[in-house]
Amino acid sequence: QVQLVESGGGLVQAGDSLRLSCTASGPTLRSYAMGWFRQAPGKEREFVAAITRSGVSTYHDDSVKGRFTISKDNAKNTVYLQMNSLKPEDTAVYYCAAATGGFQIVQDRYDYWGQGTQVTVSS
Repeated sequence: QVQLVESGGGLVQAGDSLRLSCTASGPTLRSYAMGWFRQAPGKEREFVAAITRSGVSTYHDDSVKGRFTISKDNAKNTVYLQMNSLKPEDTAVYYCAAATGGFQIVQDRYDYWGQGTQVTVSS
């Protein structure tokens, strides 16, 4: 079973950038499609981005398209979320997740989750 640990969150100003990392222990991430999700206060957790096992194909929600980029380094067993041009509405706890069933955007189909990292964007 894979264990996921997110890092890289913090407090930034609108327009700044952050890079989140999600490092796995246990099985190699080459075996999993990966995703990033977020949950803002008082809201349900929502999809942000996903990437295939190989890291070749990606998909980003319209709310972050052109600003966020998901990537995967299987050699380092790490998935990244590069976040540029951050907005106050991006404030949330960000979670990474691993799916054994291949590329997914539905969170119920992810099998393993990290504990989350807080991102706060001030205006």
